[in-house]
Amino acid sequence: MSTTTLEKTEARATSAPAPGRTRRRGERGPLGAALLHGGLAVASLIALAPVAWLVFLSLGPDKDDYLHPGKILGKLTFSNYSFVLQHTAFFDWFKSTMIVALGTTLIGVFVAATTGYAVSRMRFPGYKSLMWVLLLTQAFPIAILIVPMYEIFSELGLIDTYWALIVINCTTAVPYSAWLLKGYFDTVPFEIDEAGRVDGLTPFGTFFRLILPLARPGLAVAAFYNFITAVGEVAFATTFMLDDSKYTFAVGLQTFVSEHDAQWNYMAATAVLIAIPVSVFFYLVQKNLVTGLTAGGTKG
Repeated sequence: MSTTTLEKTEARATSAPAPGRTRRRGERGPLGAALLHGGLAVASLIALAPVAWLVFLSLGPDKDDYLHPGKILGKLTFSNYSFVLQHTAFFDWFKSTMIVALGTTLIGVFVAATTGYAVSRMRFPGYKSLMWVLLLTQAFPIAILIVPMYEIFSELGLIDTYWALIVINCTTAVPYSAWLLKGYFDTVPFEIDEAGRVDGLTPFGTFFRLILPLARPGLAVAAFYNFITAVGEVAFATTFMLDDSKYTFAVGLQTFVSEHDAQWNYMAATAVLIAIPVSVFFYLVQKNLVTGLTAGGTKG
């Protein structure tokens, strides 16, 4: 090849436009990124709008301010909060709610974790049917269960006790939590169990010392679900709690509904105060929530 030919080839190579940057798989373009962030922003506004509206209504001094919310701006006040804290049994409701919610969380997560681990690792007669039976218990409406449950707890002497609500809330929360944790335990390698047996650990020792520390994300999700289930339960708490001082938040909130109308300003302030313990609990477990929600659905 002559020198002239080589020079022409180099010149064409130099003048040729550089190829554009190849987009990686899964990488979004500017338009896709803009649409995604715009959609997330709209979804966030839709989710936060009811909360912001509730907080705004709680600052109105009159019970009918929700009918003309524009007038609230000129008379914002925290008097509703002071009234709820000083003239109601709010702190008794708080104590009762924490006892029931934390009791439900501790007992419910323990039962769900042991059940999910047993079904995930052990092969005993009926292990497959067990999970479906737990799921079937969720098919019965609460209205059907109230009367027979009341009769059972009345015979056991548990009416107007915290144990009644804890047990009932566990029957609601444990089936879902067991399914969730079973799926999470399926993602934990069996080699960890085998290593525990080699080191001389019993099945319980393997579960408590090796598996549970690895399952913290799944346990966090189950704990949060059990907690909010207990805090928000109304039907059984209304039926089984007879003493005003043992009302939970959900039942205490109903005390602002009179025969003729509802005191919406006090209800809104109480709802905001109720959200504080739930928000604190969410903050404590939020580091593990996303990991637990995604990991539990990858297998099984």
